[in-house]
Amino acid sequence: MTFLGHVVRFIVSALVLMVVGWIVPQFSVGGFWSALFLALVIAVLGWIVEAIFGKKVTPFGRGIVGFLASAAVIWVAQFIVGGVDVSWLGAILAALAIGIIDLFIPVSTPYEAGRSRND
Repeated sequence: MTFLGHVVRFIVSALVLMVVGWIVPQFSVGGFWSALFLALVIAVLGWIVEAIFGKKVTPFGRGIVGFLASAAVIWVAQFIVGGVDVSWLGAILAALAIGIIDLFIPVSTPYEAGRSRND
């Protein structure tokens, strides 16, 4: 993926997070820049989880384990990014909403993008 592709991906992710913040109770994002930084932090944390535990335990994996990992990554990211407030229930609902939105906006995981370029 090119640099411009990454930029577009993070802008779309930030917009998705802003929409999720508007829809989901107990999940709030301060503004576009907070959402953009949150998208970056979620991608990095997701990449770390995927690199350590493998594809099945990642926010981008399928099943309940991937779903719970996604909620945990969202909840932990609030402590890194200012202007973001998430409860456990908000993280679970946000992971569900993001998963549903990802069905319509398919993107590869950051780990897969890095691996396909290096292979």
